[in-house]
Amino acid sequence: MRMGFGLELTQTQKLVMTPQLKQAITVLQLNALELDQYVKEQMESNPVLEVTEEKNRPEKIDKNQDINWKEYIEDFDNRYYSPSSYNPEQEEFSYENIISKEATLSEHLLFQLHLTSIEGKYHELGEFIINNLDENGYLTIGIDTIAKETKEEPHIIEGILQIIQTFDPSGVGARDLKESLLIQLKNKNEKNPKVYQVVEHYLEMVGSNKYPEIAKKLQITTMEVQRICDYIRSLEPKPGRQFITNQNKYIIPDVIVRKIQDEYVVVYNDNAVPRLYIREDYRKMVLSGDNLKCGDTKKYLNDKLNAAVWLIKNIEQRKQTIYRVVENIIEKQKDYFELGKKHLKPLTLREVADELEVHESTVSRATNGKYVQTPAGTFEIKFFFSSGIATDGGESLSSNSIKDYIKELISQENPKKPLSDEKIAKTLQDKGMHISRRTVAKYRDNLRILSSSKRKRY
Repeated sequence: MRMGFGLELTQTQKLVMTPQLKQAITVLQLNALELDQYVKEQMESNPVLEVTEEKNRPEKIDKNQDINWKEYIEDFDNRYYSPSSYNPEQEEFSYENIISKEATLSEHLLFQLHLTSIEGKYHELGEFIINNLDENGYLTIGIDTIAKETKEEPHIIEGILQIIQTFDPSGVGARDLKESLLIQLKNKNEKNPKVYQVVEHYLEMVGSNKYPEIAKKLQITTMEVQRICDYIRSLEPKPGRQFITNQNKYIIPDVIVRKIQDEYVVVYNDNAVPRLYIREDYRKMVLSGDNLKCGDTKKYLNDKLNAAVWLIKNIEQRKQTIYRVVENIIEKQKDYFELGKKHLKPLTLREVADELEVHESTVSRATNGKYVQTPAGTFEIKFFFSSGIATDGGESLSSNSIKDYIKELISQENPKKPLSDEKIAKTLQDKGMHISRRTVAKYRDNLRILSSSKRKRY
């Protein structure tokens, strides 16, 4: 084999990920809250950008990257890139949209600690214990570890912990579920010793609904065991839960759907994203030509203006993509809004992508984490996508519709003879819906509905 050097010309095609394309993808996949944070970060590094509260600043962006800035500013007068299509004044003001800062679990417990009559030197120990509770209110480290860290006697630590266990919410400061439930029973001044026995010795059997076995061990009736277990289930397994919910994020819909007469109209919520424009002082600087004789200054300003317009254009592209996707979905799922959950049709990302002539990944990014406000409620956009199951009528039902049928059947069952997955599958098949027992079990688990043996009442 002869080896040597040579020069030849070949032609290939490849996709180059430019910074602008990369930013467009990033902007599209961000939800409204994340986009707001992203814009703030961009503004910190780009002095040309500014946010305005004005609504009617339509901005037209030249698609060419090589931009004549003076002509651009003179022609379009630095107006906002898109007209507002959503008027917030059409919505009634709701005080539910105002979120006040609530106390955390630690703050709530520390406040109670400082109201106790324990000696001052033990307050620091109490604070140490409280700061080692997890978000559910459970103590995450052992007494021995606390003793080693604080150089305090274990019996002293145990005494402080018992004081904390009397605090609100009831059950806080426990080391496991059993202890938390026992604390709650004690705080409720429960007198029935059988209740304590069930929690102490048969908690796992309660979870498995093995009432007859518990009844046999305690020598009481199954009905009495059922009443005890119902009472135990009414207790709070996560005492700190109420403080976790206070940290939930506020959902901002990207799109609003309104029903006007017999039509569903899609409007983009312009308040969901920041309104950007070029700062007035930089606009005047470009128009006048002042301070642009220096090559470095001119290059810096040109780069920042270029980056600013690309960001504005990418936000506009995100808006148009989400709008088109939702418009297509609403057109296909009109029966859902008119007739209810059972009429949600099967829909895939590929179907929408093909109709809009975009890539499937574009539709995925446009729907994931984005929300739409409709007359039927506020949903994540991807809610309207699901696989389908054939019916005898030649139509298809979405998996979400099937789940709704399953949920309805279970809600109407005889609690003493709950429907098995096999029976539910047979009932659906009689209605023309071809579904297996295993699929029913999967959908039931998705709905967080217990199996028939655990739903049984006595």
